[in-house]
Amino acid sequence: MTSTRSLLVLHVSDERPHAPGYQRLLDELNRATLAGVRAAGWEPTLVATDTADVDEVLTLARTADAVVIMGGEDVTPALYGGAEEYPDGGHHVPHSDDVLLAVIRDAIARRSPLLGICRGQQLLNVACGGTLVQHMEGHRLTGDQVWVRTRLSEDAALSPGAHVWCTHHQAVAEVGKNLTVVARAADGVIEALAHDHAPVLGVQWHPEHPAVAAVEVPALLARVTEKVPA
Repeated sequence: MTSTRSLLVLHVSDERPHAPGYQRLLDELNRATLAGVRAAGWEPTLVATDTADVDEVLTLARTADAVVIMGGEDVTPALYGGAEEYPDGGHHVPHSDDVLLAVIRDAIARRSPLLGICRGQQLLNVACGGTLVQHMEGHRLTGDQVWVRTRLSEDAALSPGAHVWCTHHQAVAEVGKNLTVVARAADGVIEALAHDHAPVLGVQWHPEHPAVAAVEVPALLARVTEKVPA
């Protein structure tokens, strides 16, 4: 019988008075993630990072068996040398970014399992010195399925070329240090990154979508917890 493992799930905020519809959407994704990982034998703890103390979050991350960083607002442009003004520029939450970057860098240093989803992949890239495409077309329709060619199939239970749930208007541009591209969409957009020396993975698509969360999130967690790089 597999013992329960602890999982720290980090997201941006528990409330968005300025964007209640967006809050409802993210709450739905959080619920799907928590249900999916519980069914797979994980015991998750969900923590908002917009007002959290960085040292407290780092302590939680260090005692968890793995960490998941969820999606949300655009990454603060100053963190990767981006323009403050850009097409369809979104709301920024700098404190959350600072907390999550600290968690990512600490996980890499400790070679501790971490999965970044959507914004989580973007933050992973920024944490390693990479940059972001600030606005792009073609990947943003809610529920849009973008064709992804993936080398994660054996480890992540995703078939080569499988359709995945994908919606985003920012993406990885210059790839950060010690990161390898492991999945691209048909148009070349980077859809997954793996760290070369730590069990850290980022995916741009949405494995936490309610239609697939019970399968894809545990499968990706299995990759970072069972396939640790030498």
